[in-house]
Amino acid sequence: MLGKSKSTAPASTAETQTAKIGTIIGPGAVFKGDITAPEAIRIDGTLTGNCDCKGNLILGTEGQIKGNIKAQNVILSGKVVGDVDSSGKLELLSTGKLSGNITARSLVIDEDAFFDGRCAMVTNHAAALEIEEEEEPAAADKTDGKASADKY
Repeated sequence: MLGKSKSTAPASTAETQTAKIGTIIGPGAVFKGDITAPEAIRIDGTLTGNCDCKGNLILGTEGQIKGNIKAQNVILSGKVVGDVDSSGKLELLSTGKLSGNITARSLVIDEDAFFDGRCAMVTNHAAALEIEEEEEPAAADKTDGKASADKY
């Protein structure tokens, strides 16, 4: 790949989603309370509260969130103190700082990013819960069968 420049690399999710943003919390703005949005959100200010977004969430380099995030895809360039639940892809860029737990289907953490917490990778939240629930009753059924066989 000699002579190939970085400009031909695929655009990040942030670049492709900027035209579809429905809610913006601009630089210097402070929002206190929970926010719910049906579309993508971009935060360049400060949010103190939980964020539930049906679309994508983009946190700019100056953005800060003190609360939990639930969104389809999440791109973090700023600071988050709270848990992040992404049904799709979570990108923690080099300027991003996350102190909290992650639940995501796909995860990308850049080299200079900061992450302090636990990470759970799931392909499908409902399927993961069903597997855990099936294991417990199956074990109970086997022991019940053994106990009744021992009695006879």
